[in-house]
Amino acid sequence: MSNRPIDLLDHAKGKRIIVKLKNGRQATGLLMALDMHLNMWLNDAEVTEDDKVTKYGKMFLRGDSVVFASPAE
Repeated sequence: MSNRPIDLLDHAKGKRIIVKLKNGRQATGLLMALDMHLNMWLNDAEVTEDDKVTKYGKMFLRGDSVVFASPAE
């Protein structure tokens, strides 16, 4: 196991993660893929904004819109 921060997310592939976005929304979903820019592909994705949840299914998130990302426990 490496000590790089991105490795935490790399080991979370196939698991649910939480992503806080710069626009204040929060996305959750199963992490399918990511790259070193934090571009992410989520399955079963949902976005929460002002206590309203919208289901999207598959979603691509651009890394430059990410504030933080964490495996959901």
